[in-house]
Amino acid sequence: MVRAEILVPLLNANEPEARLVGIHVREGQMVEKGALLFTLETTKAAAEVEASEAGFVRILVREGDTLSVGDKLALITETADEAVASLAPGPSPEGRGRTPELRITKPARALAEQLGVDLSALPGDRLVTEAVVRQFAGPSATGFDSQPGGAARSTLQGQRLSAEMIIYGGGGHAKAVLEMAQAIGAFRIAGIVDDNIPVGTLVLGVPVLGGREGLPGLVERGIRLAANGVGGIIDINVRVRLFELLEDLGFALPSLVHPRATVERSAQVGDGVQVFANAYVGSSAVLRAKCMVNTGAIVSHDCEIGSYTHIAPGALLAGHVHVGERSLVGMGVTTAIGIIVGNGARIGNGAILYADVPDKTIIPAGKVWAGQG
Repeated sequence: MVRAEILVPLLNANEPEARLVGIHVREGQMVEKGALLFTLETTKAAAEVEASEAGFVRILVREGDTLSVGDKLALITETADEAVASLAPGPSPEGRGRTPELRITKPARALAEQLGVDLSALPGDRLVTEAVVRQFAGPSATGFDSQPGGAARSTLQGQRLSAEMIIYGGGGHAKAVLEMAQAIGAFRIAGIVDDNIPVGTLVLGVPVLGGREGLPGLVERGIRLAANGVGGIIDINVRVRLFELLEDLGFALPSLVHPRATVERSAQVGDGVQVFANAYVGSSAVLRAKCMVNTGAIVSHDCEIGSYTHIAPGALLAGHVHVGERSLVGMGVTTAIGIIVGNGARIGNGAILYADVPDKTIIPAGKVWAGQG
């Protein structure tokens, strides 16, 4: 006889799913009421799930499963050997056997429709971006047309870009971009382009191909994807100029979202955007082209991040915050809800923002900003 069902609780009103990160009992183990059974995590909360009744635990899930609120984690039964349907490790409608729900950005959905990609064929274990859609588009001609000045640009009209990609830059940020691209699994990294590292040097096992003078030759070889591996912390305009250089030569700049980042379904992610591991992008947030949400940063619901802007590791933006173009929000910065940070602003590490920040304002590290005056 089943004494109790152990269900996934609601940990965060904005997240209907949680990841099972710990199972603390054995199948068939006798437990007392209140015994620790499972640990669940969302992007903003963690919780321990306890036994609501004494009895024998019959586990229905596996560690690492992504589960929805109300899914069954386990049953508490009167005996250890009575028959119970859908015990792990077999498939379960409530747990591991459930077909993952597709999470796809709006640009990726539009591209999938344009390329005729069946949405049901796309993976459910990650956020699907344009790069993932192109990976699943199937073999076809790459299809580039010539632009004034000889630069080749992708038409992206019923065609598929090559999945071979270069990383521009060989420093610390480039290493993070490289490993993120490898984790996504949709690209073959052809090499590193860097003006200051000798040809043939290996960066995390990937060879340096040369400097920017070799970029036209790479385009001629058919390599049409590139990622900007320059962080631009000291001067964000360096990063902007590299984006412009790559685009002028005909490289497409796919958005990169780390598999361990969380980007809500309703968020919009532009071309060239980089979202690193453990970052969170909330509902209806907008990431404009070529901006960056770095490791562990939180961009809450209804935020908008302007083009080329860098949200540094650990920054926490409350809901409805708008950050302009070419700005830097430093590590550990926190904001009040609904404020506006202007174009070209630089917010120092650890600053706290309670009021709007005008264009090109520099706020020192650790400053509590309540406005001018």
